[in-house]
Amino acid sequence: MKKALMLFTFGVLAAVACQKNPVPEPPAKDASLKGEEVSVKEFPADIKKVFVLNEGQMGANNATLDFLRRSDGQYITGAFKKMNPSAAAGLGDVGNDIAIHGDEVWMVINNSGLVEVVSAADETEIAVVEIPTPRNVAFDDKYAYVTSWAGAFATYGPDYTVTDSANPKGCVYRVDLSTKKLAGSVEVGYQPEGIAYYGGKLYVANSGGISSQLPPLYAYDNTVSVIDTKTFAVTQTVEVQVNLKNVYADGKGHIFVTTLGNYFDVHSGLYVFPANAPDQVTRVERDFLKHTHVSCSFALGEEVYCIGTENEFAFNEKHVYTLWSYNAVKNKLNLYPVDLGGVPYGMAVLEDDMEIRTLLVGDAGDYFNPGTVSCYRLYDAQDKVWRVTAGVCPGHFAVWK
Repeated sequence: MKKALMLFTFGVLAAVACQKNPVPEPPAKDASLKGEEVSVKEFPADIKKVFVLNEGQMGANNATLDFLRRSDGQYITGAFKKMNPSAAAGLGDVGNDIAIHGDEVWMVINNSGLVEVVSAADETEIAVVEIPTPRNVAFDDKYAYVTSWAGAFATYGPDYTVTDSANPKGCVYRVDLSTKKLAGSVEVGYQPEGIAYYGGKLYVANSGGISSQLPPLYAYDNTVSVIDTKTFAVTQTVEVQVNLKNVYADGKGHIFVTTLGNYFDVHSGLYVFPANAPDQVTRVERDFLKHTHVSCSFALGEEVYCIGTENEFAFNEKHVYTLWSYNAVKNKLNLYPVDLGGVPYGMAVLEDDMEIRTLLVGDAGDYFNPGTVSCYRLYDAQDKVWRVTAGVCPGHFAVWK
């Protein structure tokens, strides 16, 4: 009896010891990847990686994935190809959007007609979903929703006349998050771009980027399509401004839309409307700012951050870029005196528990050669912390926590 009791006690102690000393997780497969070391001491502690999707050039099949590893400050270029050597074609042709869902990275590869899903932990491929000319992605708890130009295109001759074209209305496709299979589509406006989910609805920005040159409109689209996710049908169409680009939801009842304008006499900008009253659209601007134009943008919590330039129609002049943000809950616009040069093409803003913000900017350079990613402290106007070489046209950022 005593012997049995002793054996039982030893067994319990062994079990407790195992619980207190778990087997450590094996290192990620990408832990051996090394790149350029940068300072991450001011990055939020809960960030694991910042991913950068480099668009590449259309037709060149040179979209690439970079990431900045928070644990050791390594900026790794070309991660997808390095972690998926069997993918002979690489990531594909024109990386148009990147987003995180859980521990997965979803990348929209426009000209290749693919949505590539990889592990956030080590960039290994999980699934590939075929969607015609996909543009942007958003999620709810069951589906990924991907905007699609549905095959729209225009081919131009030497004198810029259209020699071949197609101009169908665009679609939003939904993909089951568990199976990575297509689960239906719904028609929206012409050439949809950004998409955001809020309160059981999807908000889709229709650009009309091809339609501006083709019948039946011969004009840019200017609408947001509102989709009920339960019925997966368009329930409302909201007029905003021409050539819509990105859509964000602040989680507090506001929907933001950026527009590119017509590159002639309608400027780019940021617009906002209440989710419960989409017809009440207003443009964000203040008298103390020379402009509130938008070349690129990024949403963080309640705020939307924008980089723009005053003389955006002067294509042959050197541009001076301004960083500003807007909070609709507080109705507050902030201007940041950051000295931005180059060609800002994409951006991300990070914030720690003390509300100290760090800005990352992708610079496209000449659009043909590798661009750069630069880091700035937003509380120190002139302090660029570092700059690294990225891929061609670093345009899209996603943060994994």
